[in-house]
Amino acid sequence: MRKDEGRKTFRKIRDFLFKIVNKESLIFLFFLVTSGAFWGLLAMNEDTDQEILVPIRLTNVPKNVVITTNTEDTLRVNVRDKGFLVMGYVYGNKINPIEIDFSKYMNEKRSSTIGTADLQRMVYQNLFKSTKITGMRPDKLDIVYTYGRSKKVPVRMSGKIDPGESLYLANVKFWPDSVLIYASDELLDSIKEAFTVPIYLQNFTDTVIRDIALKRIYGVKYIPNKVKIGLYSDIMTEQRLEVPITAINMPTGKVLRTFPQRVKVIFVTGASMYRSIRPTSFKVVADYNDITANPSDKCTIRLVAVPHGVRNARPEIDKVDYLIEEQ
Repeated sequence: MRKDEGRKTFRKIRDFLFKIVNKESLIFLFFLVTSGAFWGLLAMNEDTDQEILVPIRLTNVPKNVVITTNTEDTLRVNVRDKGFLVMGYVYGNKINPIEIDFSKYMNEKRSSTIGTADLQRMVYQNLFKSTKITGMRPDKLDIVYTYGRSKKVPVRMSGKIDPGESLYLANVKFWPDSVLIYASDELLDSIKEAFTVPIYLQNFTDTVIRDIALKRIYGVKYIPNKVKIGLYSDIMTEQRLEVPITAINMPTGKVLRTFPQRVKVIFVTGASMYRSIRPTSFKVVADYNDITANPSDKCTIRLVAVPHGVRNARPEIDKVDYLIEEQ
């Protein structure tokens, strides 16, 4: 019996303490929410700075016109107003886009600039009267266009690529490997290649595939404006091949014979590429004009052509015995 009475007493004390703590927690939460709401109302009634996004829409663009500048499609506008009005811009309905009538900016130069004052005037039409613009990015818009003149140019990489130790950059591929460019006649004539933005990569060992943007040129539009680049590394290996010596600039009726007739060429290339390299891919020459200009018992030979992907190529010897015969 005493045990049951003790348990009942314990439960009564526990329940009493729980009620007290629970009431205090509810009172605390009530005042916390009330003070937070009061603080929020005060904050909403004070001036607040906020960045809002305003869409841009270009209208009345003729079908044969191509805009070649990278025209922004959104303005980042800093506004100042009462907090509850600013929150309306941020969390309310989306702000209507400003519409720019392209026909008003057409001219013989095919180039126009919409200044800060004009852009702000357009934005103000979508804001409350009490709202002030304190900043804007961009603060102007350049519109450069052409009437569809274009051409295709190959894509080239810019930057610096250094594979890991004992490796070299064996190949670079692009997808696509050429792009269409729209520009003025002068720019189209001067642009021969489309370069990527600089890419810097060091100490990589595996094939690297990534998307990369093309370097912007003012007044030029790329289609597409991004490409995929593939960087392929390979193990460097030193190799030797015997290459025939070819006589050049020989006068009619004379024949140059060298001893030996072939010479080993030492070079560095990728292990996988070596299988495709042939002796005929190199060219080692003995020049008759050099022989007559510098008479000697031996003639100098020079390596004048090497295949793609070969580095540090050189003949094992640079002088050989020779004999000039009459035919």
